[in-house]
Amino acid sequence: MNNIAGVLNEKLLEQVFEQEPDPHKLLQQCQYIAQFYAHIENAIAVLSDLKNDKSYIYNGGLAQTLGLSDHDSEIDSIWEDAIFKLIHPDDLLRKHILELQYFHFIKHIPLTDRHNFHVISKIRMYNQEGQYIWISHRMYYVQNSPNGSIWLALCLYNFAHLSDNTESYEGFIVNSVTGQIIQPEKQESSNLLSKREIEILSLIKIGRRSKEIADDLSISINTVNRHRQNILEKLRVTNSIEACRIASSLNLFQ
Repeated sequence: MNNIAGVLNEKLLEQVFEQEPDPHKLLQQCQYIAQFYAHIENAIAVLSDLKNDKSYIYNGGLAQTLGLSDHDSEIDSIWEDAIFKLIHPDDLLRKHILELQYFHFIKHIPLTDRHNFHVISKIRMYNQEGQYIWISHRMYYVQNSPNGSIWLALCLYNFAHLSDNTESYEGFIVNSVTGQIIQPEKQESSNLLSKREIEILSLIKIGRRSKEIADDLSISINTVNRHRQNILEKLRVTNSIEACRIASSLNLFQ
């Protein structure tokens, strides 16, 4: 699991859930929807239960093209690792960044309107011949807990039909009612770091040392070092170079 995925995992699984009315019926309804999409679109459909850390995977014809089992399955995780292993590492990181941004975005949307939004990404995945092919990934939050926590998420994997001038990863949030495309870099990407931590990491990025940062900001070197340690812990990395890379991917320096 990459660092962003680890942060996203914590955000999703540490939510506080209220008891849904007739949760078994609601789960069955969403399982039927996932099965239907897998059948009608020949898609791979993954329904993830964030409250119970469990996923239900329904395989249409695409699974065979990717060299995956064509049998439906149930796993004790919200992460479909067998599928993730086929995704180009750069695209997998960008996919997880987009989903983290989407999580923060949707938390500010009223419960009654959340079903109007989803994310879509264009990613590279290995097929059974060991060649990368373009796949469309969509994710919907299909069921919320009464207190607003996100309970069930549906991911769909299909072939991406491309024009000649689209040869790189793409990802954005979509309003399916209005057709509006919301570029994630224009949204608050995350509240992972405080304003001061971003300020310090920005100085680290341009090569400033702790003593120089302390002098620039008129704070003690101990305070700088404490912020540096907090940054590493929050971004789940072991060094400042990796922290700067992750922060840049999340657009935290803007």
